Amino acid sequence: MEIIETYGFIFMVMAIVFGLYMTWGIGANDVANAMGTSVGSGAITVKQAIVIAAIFEFTGAFIAGGNVTQTIRKGIIDPSSITNSPEILVFGMLSALLAAGIWLMIASTKGWPVSTTHTIVGAVIGFAIVGIGPDAVEWGKVMQIAASWVVSPVLGGAIAFMLMMSIRRLILNTENPFQNAKRWGPAYIFLVGFIISLVTLFKGLKHLNIELTVGMSFLSAFVFGLVLAGIGKVLINRVEVDEESDREFHFASVEKVFTPMMIFTACAMAFAHGSNDVANGIAPLAAVVSIVQSGGEVAQESALPIWILVLGGIGIVVGLATMGYRVMKTIGSGITQLTPSRGYCATLAAAATVVLASRTGLPVSTTHIAVGAVIGVGLARGVGAIDLRVIGGIVISWLVTLPAGAALAALFFFTLKGMFS
Repeated sequence: MEIIETYGFIFMVMAIVFGLYMTWGIGANDVANAMGTSVGSGAITVKQAIVIAAIFEFTGAFIAGGNVTQTIRKGIIDPSSITNSPEILVFGMLSALLAAGIWLMIASTKGWPVSTTHTIVGAVIGFAIVGIGPDAVEWGKVMQIAASWVVSPVLGGAIAFMLMMSIRRLILNTENPFQNAKRWGPAYIFLVGFIISLVTLFKGLKHLNIELTVGMSFLSAFVFGLVLAGIGKVLINRVEVDEESDREFHFASVEKVFTPMMIFTACAMAFAHGSNDVANGIAPLAAVVSIVQSGGEVAQESALPIWILVLGGIGIVVGLATMGYRVMKTIGSGITQLTPSRGYCATLAAAATVVLASRTGLPVSTTHIAVGAVIGVGLARGVGAIDLRVIGGIVISWLVTLPAGAALAALFFFTLKGMFS
């Protein structure tokens, strides 16, 4: 308690600086990963992606991000075991923020799309092992999280593959692809509204005081899907055949039909990400602030003031604007070449997988889902359509993320403990 009282202000300043750094990494990697399909397909520009992220990430975080967050991410350790030593948790959370920020920066510089959740989890495990002891870690939950390395990309890839094959069967491999694209376009836009609504209702709005049954959630999503399909139909009807572009690329006019769908999905995914992942990403910052302001009290949940959400939002937007292009390049063109129709399949598949996981309790990573979905879209055109070298680099980065976060956090924990104890 004495350490908290003596160095409380310094801990607060460090938490804010490290928190801003870590959210910068989220923007450069996690958000860039979510926007990569839209930018890579040519549906929106990088500048438009930044504007969309700024608006919808903020909106999602404020409307549905909640006012409390778990003190220990994913419940992988029990904070009650260090109730009488709050400085241990403060050192650990500061270490986790800095470790996560550094690893996300390294991964973003290399263009590797890695899981923010896995980075934070690895960092928390690292400080827990050296600061409390290996027995303090819930290894069963850690194994569940690690299982998402396989579950996430496989599910995302399978759904994306099936969506892409349906588009090829109903639209691309027909006598009049353009007319069939306008015919089936509203149905695919309905799927966007329906699935994204379920993502928001099942995951993003869980913190609001709105109790909806599963049936009501599906009905609400169905209605929103119909509304979005109506808006999409109006936009699609304005698309005309571009004969000059069709001579260069046979499906150029068809791809223009899918462009509005990509804009819808980009906005919706930014909102869903903001509502679900922003608050979780800044949980260590909220934990430090809560402990310092309470004079050393360790709780299972930490308050999430508006200023912390604003700080997180600023960090995310700056990260996307300054470094996000590297990960967007990997997702948008490094794995396979994307067009609006392919990008649509990848994004919708990622959203559908999140819905499935949220209702069944499957441990998944949204980052790994998105990468798997892009691979699935590429495989629909054959193995030759994907860059196995790029995929190999991504898989290695996934395997390294947990231990890298743990090692860095352990190092920083010892450093901070030596400085302030």
